[in-house]
Amino acid sequence: MAVYDLEEQEKLDDLKAFWKRWGNAISAAIIAVCLAYIAVQGWRWWHAREAEQASVLYGAVAAGVRDKDPAKARDAMAQLASKHAGSGYAPRAALVFAKLLWDSGDKAGAKAQLQWVIERAGDEEIKAVARYRLAEALLDEKNVDQALATLDARHPDAFAGLYADLRGDALASAGRAAEARTAYQTALAKLDPKSVYRNYVQVKLDALGGAPAPVAPGGSAAAATAAPAPAAPR
Repeated sequence: MAVYDLEEQEKLDDLKAFWKRWGNAISAAIIAVCLAYIAVQGWRWWHAREAEQASVLYGAVAAGVRDKDPAKARDAMAQLASKHAGSGYAPRAALVFAKLLWDSGDKAGAKAQLQWVIERAGDEEIKAVARYRLAEALLDEKNVDQALATLDARHPDAFAGLYADLRGDALASAGRAAEARTAYQTALAKLDPKSVYRNYVQVKLDALGGAPAPVAPGGSAAAATAAPAPAAPR
């Protein structure tokens, strides 16, 4: 029995020595893990709450657009931009709000919304849509140089055909027919061979005395492997 007590005492002494040496580090590690868990759960709760609030504001902007009420949409958009600019809802709301402003005659306000999307959106496709619409707005104001500069910005290849087509429009409006023909030919080469939008581009190219885009052996367009272009943004 005494031997048993001695063994137990030695184990207790070893445990005390171990805890004395490593106890603080172990406690700190446990606390760090607990804090990290609490932080993760808190972040998830906050993110869900932010997304919910952003969604509600997006709905308010959409309602204002649907009702063709710029004032109603503007208030919701202002809150969305100031409180939830980093959400995916904000740039999308700004795009639809920009169109409402443009249709209501507030062209400066529309361009400001599009510029905001270009500067703040994290999604490159959303940025590309905003740049395209901004270039359209600039071209509508006969600001050809700025429209071309806007189209020069890097964009996803899926938009290459649309960008080249609008570039052709800008160049044609400036009387630069040869460059416009090249742009339209590029658009035809980049657009999906099955897209009906190609017919629209071809008509403009024909009007400038241009030739159709080259066709690769087998009857498919030379750039048939390019990513399909999305529907026209406007």
